[in-house]
Amino acid sequence: MELSIFNDASKDKSMTIIKKWKKKLEGSGILVVIGGHDSPSPRGVGYSKNQAVAQSSGSYLCFLDAVWNRWRLLLSQVCHLGISAPQDDVMMPQRVRLQHEAALRHPKSIIGCQVTREPPNSTERYTRWINQLAPDQLLTQVFTSNGPTVIMPTWFCSRAWFAHVGPFDEGGRGVPEDLLFFYEHLRKGGGVVRVDQSLLLYRYHPGAATHSVLETTIWAHRVRFLEEQALPHWATFTIWNAGRQARRLYRSLTAGSQRKVAAFCDVDENKIRKGFYCYEGSQERPKPRIPVLHFRAARPPFVICVKLDLTGGAFEDNLRSLNLQEGRDFLHFS
Repeated sequence: MELSIFNDASKDKSMTIIKKWKKKLEGSGILVVIGGHDSPSPRGVGYSKNQAVAQSSGSYLCFLDAVWNRWRLLLSQVCHLGISAPQDDVMMPQRVRLQHEAALRHPKSIIGCQVTREPPNSTERYTRWINQLAPDQLLTQVFTSNGPTVIMPTWFCSRAWFAHVGPFDEGGRGVPEDLLFFYEHLRKGGGVVRVDQSLLLYRYHPGAATHSVLETTIWAHRVRFLEEQALPHWATFTIWNAGRQARRLYRSLTAGSQRKVAAFCDVDENKIRKGFYCYEGSQERPKPRIPVLHFRAARPPFVICVKLDLTGGAFEDNLRSLNLQEGRDFLHFS
């Protein structure tokens, strides 16, 4: 058992706490490896995680973020540790055992788990999405704005697979290093598995590092990944929704992907009555005029730009009524 901790120029009293734990843990046979630097400014989340991995020696990697401070904790091999500062995520006692068992069965997968959010009423829709995705949706809903279908603070994988996929991008603040790693993992044929027990107390912090990443940056990565991984399989497709986000998606596509858009579809009679969307910014002449149809008149496959869990079930009922298969006939983008 091994605990690898990396200090990314933290200026608080965490080291004092960790040194106390180091003595206690090593007295129980758990090796504690502490690294870091004291530069004037931090090097970033991706760099710190890579350093925590590099200085460790275990066969399996279990990530646990000290989300408020500049510390990255990595539990390598098969172990459990129950230390936490007040603002940190907290692992449940059975987390490593259950995720290790899953990793043995799925050696090329990232293993996640369900979470308990703290405070309980923060990000309720996001938390439901984390915990309730069906196993096949862990691979079909990888294009949404929610990011990785198993969230990074729950990740567990073999060192060998991490080395095959990684390392994390070290671009620093403003880089979605977990999303980029996840996309590369999927490109290399990796699986996604979730242990269906709540094994992490997942704290919400408005000031967490993830909020330093601009939405426009994440949007650009998502669109490119959609074009790379999904759209080549479809000769044409329909964008479900004729509103602002759907039009933004259309404008963000390459010219080749734009030409595949057969229609927008919606339930809003005003949008449908207009009959088409004209992309004024297009360099093509004549400018593209994309039909706007009622969803029942549109043809799959669909790229869906409707937010889930917001319409009292009305959208989900409409989608279900078409008897389509997710991944083959539609993908969620919002």
